[in-house]
Amino acid sequence: MKRRPSDTEQTEDAIADLATALQRLTTAAQVRAFLEDLCTPAELEAMSDRWKVVPLVAEGVPYREIHDRTLVSVTTIGRVARTLERGTGGYAAALKRRGAR
Repeated sequence: MKRRPSDTEQTEDAIADLATALQRLTTAAQVRAFLEDLCTPAELEAMSDRWKVVPLVAEGVPYREIHDRTLVSVTTIGRVARTLERGTGGYAAALKRRGAR
């Protein structure tokens, strides 16, 4: 990752702009194309792995069982669990919307 002088306001503005760009896309195909253009294959794999385990962690499935089912590392599963518990609520909001398909 690049090291830059820390400018929290500039970073926050950039993240807000990215979130707005995602929000304006209207189909899953558009979002997928955007993500494939924006991210490296490794970044997409990492994000997909995290999202794959979110519902299982939320259901209370033991970490080892999640690992066995998904092959995602126990370390990543733990990070997802901590974020579900103490994060900003993004995973929970997406999970709620996922159930409302």
